[in-house]
Amino acid sequence: MRNQSITQLHHVTVKSKIYRTLYEAKGFCSRQTLAEVCGVSLPTLYRNLDELMEEGLVRFSGEEQSTGGRKAKGLAIVPDARFSVGVSVNEKTLRLVAADLRMQEIAYRLLPFDVYACLEGRAPKVAAELEDFLNSYHLDRTRLLGVCVTIPGLVSEEESRVYFAPALGAQDFPLRDLLGEIPYPLKVDNDASASGHGEFFARRSRESMAYLSLENGVGGAVILGGIPYTGKHSRSGEFGHICVEPGGLRCPCGKLGCLEPYCSQKRFERSFGVSIEDFFRGAAEHRPEYEDLLYDALRHMAVAINSIRMTLDCDVVLGGSLSEYLLPYLPAIRRYVLAGNPFEENADFVQFSILRHHITPLGASLYFIRDFVERV
Repeated sequence: MRNQSITQLHHVTVKSKIYRTLYEAKGFCSRQTLAEVCGVSLPTLYRNLDELMEEGLVRFSGEEQSTGGRKAKGLAIVPDARFSVGVSVNEKTLRLVAADLRMQEIAYRLLPFDVYACLEGRAPKVAAELEDFLNSYHLDRTRLLGVCVTIPGLVSEEESRVYFAPALGAQDFPLRDLLGEIPYPLKVDNDASASGHGEFFARRSRESMAYLSLENGVGGAVILGGIPYTGKHSRSGEFGHICVEPGGLRCPCGKLGCLEPYCSQKRFERSFGVSIEDFFRGAAEHRPEYEDLLYDALRHMAVAINSIRMTLDCDVVLGGSLSEYLLPYLPAIRRYVLAGNPFEENADFVQFSILRHHITPLGASLYFIRDFVERV
């Protein structure tokens, strides 16, 4: 009996290794190549591949170019065999993304969402909007791996509470008051952390990275050697509360001079009572009052970027909804960063996210995708 258990464990391990190898493959992968990379015999490989194909997880994917003889068939995972849903909650909107196993977006919805009304029990909860989203896009719930909800605040999943969410103007409230009853595997995470992990996954790199999330709130994530670093109290990456101007603008956290009130999307919208699109249109037209505010924000952002760089000595990646408008200003950002950096001659370490759109809910969807790939 013991030997049988060991054999079964080995069998599962080989199957997982084969699937992960195919998942990570960047080009054509034949059965012969797969057997060599995984270090298994062809009979063992065939047995495991048959199972993966029966489960709808792997398929043939064309033939290799050949100058003669029998052409080898390629193998690939089936991306839409499963999907995950990421839900991003902020003060005014709800964003939902369904993503396949390659973290490719297959459905998206943006809708107004009044957090305050929801917490007071006078509005639909996230659970209701989620069900409508799944129904509207005819998404097969039998293929749904799980739902990850992100919140701009500090979350205690063990206590099922959000205990600090200044960007929402609320703190210490039960998750159920916001989420309702979600009948699927559920994960709740900080929005910036989810975005950073999604970005790291998309880059397919093992290099350390600090992710600076610029949305209605400002946060971030730290990935060291491929491993998320959350810190002793799960507060690593709270870059929005780096002090960039002692005694400066008041932050939603109550302190003065944090990065967030200088570089959040709210500042650009509220200062002139315009949409974020109209603000950057005005800046592009060189309207002085718009440019003055923008470059003030970029200078304060550079202070925070240098603090991150000096502490962690890794690339600093700018992401989030606001970053989509900042790409033309990358030279200015790097110039301000270099002005405060005594060690380097260029600031190529300041980069923009390669996930341009919907990065927070997409990053959230990664949680269950990664878990599935690791345990097939």
